[in-house]
Amino acid sequence: MNIEDHYALSSGSAPLADGRDGAVTVHDLGILRVPSGQLGASDPFVFLDESLVIPIPPGDYPVRVTVADVSEEQDGSHLREAYLSVVLSEAESHTVGAAQGVDGPPPADEYFGIGVDAGTVGFVDAEAVLRSMPDGATWYDEVFDTGDERGWFAIMDADSPQISGTANIVMPNAAAGENVVLSHSGWGDGFYSLLETRDIDGNLTGIHIDLQVVGLFEDEDEDAADAETPTPSEERKPRNWLARLFGR
Repeated sequence: MNIEDHYALSSGSAPLADGRDGAVTVHDLGILRVPSGQLGASDPFVFLDESLVIPIPPGDYPVRVTVADVSEEQDGSHLREAYLSVVLSEAESHTVGAAQGVDGPPPADEYFGIGVDAGTVGFVDAEAVLRSMPDGATWYDEVFDTGDERGWFAIMDADSPQISGTANIVMPNAAAGENVVLSHSGWGDGFYSLLETRDIDGNLTGIHIDLQVVGLFEDEDEDAADAETPTPSEERKPRNWLARLFGR
């Protein structure tokens, strides 16, 4: 992938799957604490304790969501999340490629990624999850859907302090502010690749969940070829936007 075809953290316009250009905006979601350096990416409502781990330098980092206007009128009436990004550096990014896991990069032309079953993606310090969440299998009723404004679902639906559809939440048993940053996942469930960007010296500038809303898309012939020779789900490239939309 060329950096020119990567639209995370870029305000302006980007190509949509139907060939139109759509306006894109970037929104700050606050700081994510990653003191262990084990950045976890997952659908937090299903796989929070089984995150895909991307090693990064330990620290506290801004998280931003890139949102695309996919409305016909380009009037902001239909918005979709396009990327969720952890910003490791404000330096200009010169390259983009597959994010590296704990054992190094994926095979050539493949990507590590996350499966989404609850329409949500998120970043967390993977090492902090078990000690910062309640014991037992009670997360849904006691944390996610409490029936009041404390629940994670309700926090994501609110219009502030982050934009609706996103949230920055300290985990219930966190001792030092360990948190999760969440966002709705563009068009919904699917498999989404993890990308990394680097500056001219090769230093990491960001880790991005590509929600396949903007950018270049595989055509149906390429999808058919993928179907004939499937690869393991944890390393497979995501299907293109149209295939996911009409296959749901």
